[in-house]
Amino acid sequence: MPKVDIKRDLLFKLLGRSFTQAEFEDLCFEFGLELDDVLTEKIALQREQGDKAVEAKEAEGLSEEVIYKLDIPANRYDLLCIEGVVRGLKIFKKEVQSPHYSLSDCKQRQKMFIKPDTKRVRPHAVAAVLRNIVFTKERYDSFIDLQDKLHANICRKRTLVAIGTHDLDTIQGPFTYDAQRPEDISFKPLRAPDMTKEYRADELMKAYEEDAQLKHFLHIIKDKEVYPVIRDKNGVVLSLPPIINGHHSRLTLNTRNVFIECTATDLTKAKTVLNILVCMFSEYCAEPFVVEPVDVVTPEGVTNVYPEFGYRTEKVQSELICRRMGLPPTPAASLADMLTRMQLTASVDPDGQTLLVEVPPTRPDVIHQCDIWEDCAIAYGYNNIKWTQPKVHTVGKQLPVNKLTDQLRAVVAQAGYDEALTFALCRHDDNYASMRRTDTGDTTVVISNPATAEFQVARSNLVSGLLRTLFYNVGGRLALPVKIFEISDVVVKDSSCDTGARNNRRLAAAICNTAPDFEAIQGLLDYVMKMLGVQSNLTAKPGHPEVYELRASQDPAFFGELGAADIFYKGQRVGVLGVVHPEVLANYELKAPCSALELDIEPFL
Repeated sequence: MPKVDIKRDLLFKLLGRSFTQAEFEDLCFEFGLELDDVLTEKIALQREQGDKAVEAKEAEGLSEEVIYKLDIPANRYDLLCIEGVVRGLKIFKKEVQSPHYSLSDCKQRQKMFIKPDTKRVRPHAVAAVLRNIVFTKERYDSFIDLQDKLHANICRKRTLVAIGTHDLDTIQGPFTYDAQRPEDISFKPLRAPDMTKEYRADELMKAYEEDAQLKHFLHIIKDKEVYPVIRDKNGVVLSLPPIINGHHSRLTLNTRNVFIECTATDLTKAKTVLNILVCMFSEYCAEPFVVEPVDVVTPEGVTNVYPEFGYRTEKVQSELICRRMGLPPTPAASLADMLTRMQLTASVDPDGQTLLVEVPPTRPDVIHQCDIWEDCAIAYGYNNIKWTQPKVHTVGKQLPVNKLTDQLRAVVAQAGYDEALTFALCRHDDNYASMRRTDTGDTTVVISNPATAEFQVARSNLVSGLLRTLFYNVGGRLALPVKIFEISDVVVKDSSCDTGARNNRRLAAAICNTAPDFEAIQGLLDYVMKMLGVQSNLTAKPGHPEVYELRASQDPAFFGELGAADIFYKGQRVGVLGVVHPEVLANYELKAPCSALELDIEPFL
């Protein structure tokens, strides 16, 4: 969950009273928050860099002001700043009522025109104006910090949404959101190695490669043919989203009118981010909680007015809240009061049982009725819900496949094998090329947007993972022979399943020694089959119902017909064992010969 640092003294000042630490912890718990830590700048630096760093900084006068670190639910964007926390706590304690956010009746609205080329990089933009706002040092710092928190949270490090804030009195509308070649964009940025000159956008990309903060965002647009840019009527560059704002329109403590723009690849999240930002800080405007809208004209000529303060009303049955949340029978009026304390203004319908709940623009986390039930339970107090015996009696038991897995795990371990645990995701080559197998396209589940080349597909075999484990452990690390096994799932495509794929439980084992030890891996198979009550067709008595047999294998991962065999059970191929092919060993940089076994255990349930 995101954490918010709040100065204790400022927090108590805004709340109108002081609390002991225990009292404030209780208040946070009742409201659904958690006081994670209490520290000062000195303590924070000591934890991060040690005592020597503190001694070196003492001359600079580290602040001893107490900081509260609050754990905030990941979907409560309205609580990511001190304004939201204070407002929420005051409403919860019934000291103030929930504000009603509205748009001003402005006859001459600012306009922003979106050009068609923006579709090539960041197609959406929204905007608003905070008129006649008054900043103090604390308010300004909170305003900037909220933008950072939103960027790290819902904006997904600026990939989905990027926020720009500007002093409206230094620029002139209408504004233009365009996408241009990097060499055609030149301006003085808010931060640069040399603040006395202008930079081209491509020059900034190189300069920011060494910037500790901004280098993490360069990849978003660096390789694009065009970069997004916002200009005013006179061509002044406001920002190069999502990288940096322009120095010309920078905010100061003297700023009185703030122009806010959000460019995005996700329009819904852009609207949410804009709503949160203006709702939190519109209380400092001359007309509190009133925001000046902006007309945003799309490339198709459609005019949209932002921000969109779309209040909506949800109908919830009071009896359903009590039943779902385990509350005792509670009058609808009491439940409505609880929800109102959670910033969800509620009233009782004339039928006496239905609650009419108004969801404000600051609560995008309320998507379903269950979100309203949860807030009602928080206001009631989780500690006040009585423990009850469930009315339904059930008996749980282990899944058969898991029970068999545990039994086989013990059997193989007793045979002298060490258990390995490998990743369920692997490289595509681990499924095919490295194992000398061909991808037919109908077996492997492919990850659409892999975070790394090591996790491209879901594994369709276990042996490749064991060979990679041998590579990391054989050769100076462990003495030969090395015997390892794994019992886990592989993933295979299956059109009969709802998801189009299913898990398949398998047992795999591998031996690495100075000789192939094929007889040892076959001995393990015989031992496992004996424990399963299955006999070899060579030794079973006529008419025995549980029989397996070995047939010559053509699996290219193993060493020909004389060094590999397919395992058949009740006429079905359930596995393979053999001497691993030298090319496969070379692919995993193994110099000692290996034998391996892989067996599908589900047919034996």
